Amino acid sequence: MTLVYKGLGVLAGLALMIVLLFSSVEFVIYHMDGYFENEYNKYQVTQAIDIEMDDLLLVTEKMMDYLKGSRDNLIIYTKIGNQEREFFNTKEKKHMADVQKLFIAAQSLRLKALLFAVFVMGILLFLKKGSALFYGIQWSIAVFFAGTGLLVVLVLFNFNHYFTLFHKIFFNNNDWILNNKTDLLINIVPEGFFRDTAFWITGVFGTSALIVWGISWFLAKGIKTGE
Repeated sequence: MTLVYKGLGVLAGLALMIVLLFSSVEFVIYHMDGYFENEYNKYQVTQAIDIEMDDLLLVTEKMMDYLKGSRDNLIIYTKIGNQEREFFNTKEKKHMADVQKLFIAAQSLRLKALLFAVFVMGILLFLKKGSALFYGIQWSIAVFFAGTGLLVVLVLFNFNHYFTLFHKIFFNNNDWILNNKTDLLINIVPEGFFRDTAFWITGVFGTSALIVWGISWFLAKGIKTGE
């Protein structure tokens, strides 16, 4: 029976890691103050597409609202150069509709993972199997770290390959293949932007996971053995 409790602890921990991972993504792209503006300045995006920073940030805000389902469409007009025009073309809108589905699916998965983790933790704590829970969480964090660590190493060696692989896995069309001469989207989020974002997400996730690991270790040590 002890193995069952430890297994439940590991499953709760893995579910918790999913919550932390998706929450880290949300924190970086939605809540890090000035993140997009700093990235746009870093990669000289406003100069590349001839747009004012305030206008670009407004477009970005509306785009991000769309991705999380708070906006119905991507019909966004702004000034590019001396011309008032729609920012996204048809192909970009189709791709972003696919991206929106991923965002909403991730939000749903995070909620389900959270409910599962809370449910299992509640059961184990009610049964006074706290040590199985906290040791399980520590093990799940170690497994998650090993997996994500390997992934980070692979991506660092060949970012383009795994960036392309990601899109081929999650998108069943070629709308994600954009042209920087005709599509503004690829100009505002160049490869460096994705690399930086992956770096920050990894950092936020790693830090939060280590905090959870430390809390679990402390609580596990505080529980008497032989429950």
